[in-house]
Amino acid sequence: MAYLEIKNFCKKFGNNEVLKGIDLSVEKGEVLSIIGSSGSGKTTLLRCMNFLETPDTGVMILGGETLFDAANKRAKEKELRKKRLNFGLVFQSFNLFPQYSVKDNITLAPILQLKERCKKDKTLNFAEEKQKILEDADKLLAKTGLTDKKNAYPCELSGGQQQRVAIARALALKPKILCFDEPTSALDPELTGEVLKVIRSLKGEDRTMIIVTHEMGFAKNVSDKVVFMANGVIEEEGAPKAVFDSPKSEKLKAFLSGIRDKEGE
Repeated sequence: MAYLEIKNFCKKFGNNEVLKGIDLSVEKGEVLSIIGSSGSGKTTLLRCMNFLETPDTGVMILGGETLFDAANKRAKEKELRKKRLNFGLVFQSFNLFPQYSVKDNITLAPILQLKERCKKDKTLNFAEEKQKILEDADKLLAKTGLTDKKNAYPCELSGGQQQRVAIARALALKPKILCFDEPTSALDPELTGEVLKVIRSLKGEDRTMIIVTHEMGFAKNVSDKVVFMANGVIEEEGAPKAVFDSPKSEKLKAFLSGIRDKEGE
């Protein structure tokens, strides 16, 4: 059994059927890239995985545990919050808290979680556990090249630096799967490189990642598996070399041809 299994995810918004029966599997430690044109359903799929949208049909299993089954009644918000912790999501637009420093952005959620844990478990020492969170944040700042920016505020950072903070913030919650939704789409080429370098470094830690991306070179070089979506379905999937060098689907061939034409302009 795969680490993450998604079976028959369907999602409609009104009469618009965005996902049309998605079946997807991800192995532990695998890097999966999802590519496709705008409107193909990539972001909706990612949002359904992260419990930000609710699929109309389908099942999601993580590590042998059923996290979602559309046949069952909807979970309460408290349950959803707990299930979301299995996933870390890095958005296109950073979504940092402008009133908090870089380090506070990274530590805010773990400290709030610690307070809740301390209420339930009186044996926990809040001060000691908080210190561990702060030390972990310092390690993440070093990993993402932001140690000298820990006291800065988001408005004082470049777009690339803000996105690296967002990555560190997601990692601070120690998710089982780290998801990225077009993490470089709001960045210019120079800043794109520094963000992709950080994501590439995470691959070496045997971390399970799902990346919706328009960076074809990155998807080809970093992914273990690539999924191509078109019109709400998975049109083709496989090893990066097979998907990019020997595409079978006519839609994938046309998509890649369009990418090459743009790059050649």
